[in-house]
Amino acid sequence: MEELVERVDCQDRVLGVVTRRQAIREGWLHRIASTVCRDERGRILVHRRSEQLSRFPGLYEVMVGGAVGVGESFEQAAGRELAEELGIRGLPRLLFTFINRSGLSPHWLGVHEAVVPDAVTRDSDEVVWHGWLTESEIHSALLEWGFTPDSHEAFSRYLAFRTAQS
Repeated sequence: MEELVERVDCQDRVLGVVTRRQAIREGWLHRIASTVCRDERGRILVHRRSEQLSRFPGLYEVMVGGAVGVGESFEQAAGRELAEELGIRGLPRLLFTFINRSGLSPHWLGVHEAVVPDAVTRDSDEVVWHGWLTESEIHSALLEWGFTPDSHEAFSRYLAFRTAQS
């Protein structure tokens, strides 16, 4: 069964329902929810995607996430993705949204944050490795490891947002 998403405009207003595949193929804006997961010590969860995934197989990510389904909020989708990929229940906090033009197609990216337990139950069909890194270690990893296209911009915006909040 095809994954359905809401096609949206530059103001994030819903234009209609399409398949995610169609949105990517046509370059239509749709919504993606992502979460930066921190532990109690402030480290950030980094993970490597399974080689079996159709989008960005084997690449690393700084965030956990996926498409926002029809009728879902960014927060609901982020919570669903956390449960599916890491076995974590709860609603992460939405920090900001922006139009991300990195990756397969343009999309509204909702960036969330959640403090999660050190022990996660990853879905091995999607996540083959995970580790907890400091911000400094992530900066080095972003230069050395293969990350998904949106990881660089989204993480940079996340750090700028946190700095502005301090």
